[in-house]
Amino acid sequence: MENRPGYAGSFGGAHVVDGPTFRLLVDLEVQKAQRLHYCISLLCVHVDFPQAKAADSATMMVADLLFPHLRGTDAIAPYANSSLGILLVDAETGHLPSILGRLTEHLETVPWSAGGSCYPRNVTRADDLLRQAVDFMVRAKEYGGNRLLLPP
Repeated sequence: MENRPGYAGSFGGAHVVDGPTFRLLVDLEVQKAQRLHYCISLLCVHVDFPQAKAADSATMMVADLLFPHLRGTDAIAPYANSSLGILLVDAETGHLPSILGRLTEHLETVPWSAGGSCYPRNVTRADDLLRQAVDFMVRAKEYGGNRLLLPP
């Protein structure tokens, strides 16, 4: 594990970063994708933990379960309220259900809700990519969880 601000380490190839670093990575990746004409996707995943567990430690526990199943080009960061943000480079909206299915099978019976978005298919700015993924995650939770919501 490296010892620098914003970087928590690399597990199974994926990079674990803090919130501000994740936001910077999303901004930089969208700029690069604009120049090189490729897509990036963002998943926001909320996990409903048993009340006995502290939310922060439980979020990191889930992150530990998911890291080995992400690629080296991907990044993951804890978000507020038991959520994770996952940046997926060169992944289109159509790939998100199978990617999330592969990740959530490791959560066993823990309920989850997720939302996703894709540049340039759904949005053209980093702010909108983040906002749309979070909005769909919140809606998925309202609809009863254990589902992924994506833009049409």
